[in-house]
Amino acid sequence: MNFLLWMVAVGLIVAGIIGVIVPAIPGTLLVFAGLFVAAAIDGFTKVGWLTILILALLTLASYAVDFIASTLGAKRVGASKLSLIGAMLGMLVGLFFGIPGMVIGPFAGAVIGELIVKRDPVQAGKAGLAAWIGMLVATIVKLGLVFVMLGLFILVYIL
Repeated sequence: MNFLLWMVAVGLIVAGIIGVIVPAIPGTLLVFAGLFVAAAIDGFTKVGWLTILILALLTLASYAVDFIASTLGAKRVGASKLSLIGAMLGMLVGLFFGIPGMVIGPFAGAVIGELIVKRDPVQAGKAGLAAWIGMLVATIVKLGLVFVMLGLFILVYIL
């Protein structure tokens, strides 16, 4: 039974790491779920509730990163709220077109949103670029948080 639970835990963690990179999959939440299952296998004797709480806080922080990165990027170039909404919709639509769609989608969505509000192609391009850079920065930071979570779990588990 433990072997099966370890397989579930590892599967959730791997899916979570993929999810951090692929939008619309709750990456850090899946990693947290995998680590929670792994800790539960031995009744939380090796990895206790304090570690689980820290992992949960890191998971929550990863979701704040998305909001902060996109908001700061948009504010920096004076983008509108519709531009941010467009970037998110572009990301969702882009999922259906694979990697190119996920790269182009947020940019195109932000540009379209900004063009609707301000009708300035230069500003729209800046908003699109800011949305794309914000998404890239958020992904890198979330990957870092996931590896901190994994490192913390492994460290506590083996000590």
